[in-house]
Amino acid sequence: MRKLRLRGGDLWRAYGLKEALRAIYAADLSEDDVAVLLDRSCSKAPRSGLKPFFTVAQTIRKRPSGIVAAVNLGITNAQREKLDRRVRLIVEGACGFHSANAALSLIATTFGPVEQVLPHGRRQVTDP
Repeated sequence: MRKLRLRGGDLWRAYGLKEALRAIYAADLSEDDVAVLLDRSCSKAPRSGLKPFFTVAQTIRKRPSGIVAAVNLGITNAQREKLDRRVRLIVEGACGFHSANAALSLIATTFGPVEQVLPHGRRQVTDP
């Protein structure tokens, strides 16, 4: 990382912007603080000269309330994407099945009952 920082360039700027966004998501902040930090990140993105970050900044500016809510609730697509990828692999491997029910049975057998609990639906444990 030190060599990368000393060298600078696009890669170092991209790393800095990515880590700034990650820090916003990882921190326990109020909605107002998250909105301010996202706005700062969005203002830095065009100056970086990196098109992918400019696109991310445009997306954040189009849907700020949804992104702030997702950050505060701690919701990510990671679990859903993981499940989706595994289901796709099973379906690709099940190309010889004669019906969709056979593939669905294989998916149900592989994963069992799937329950997804959103962070705001979790119960908080309090000490008596």
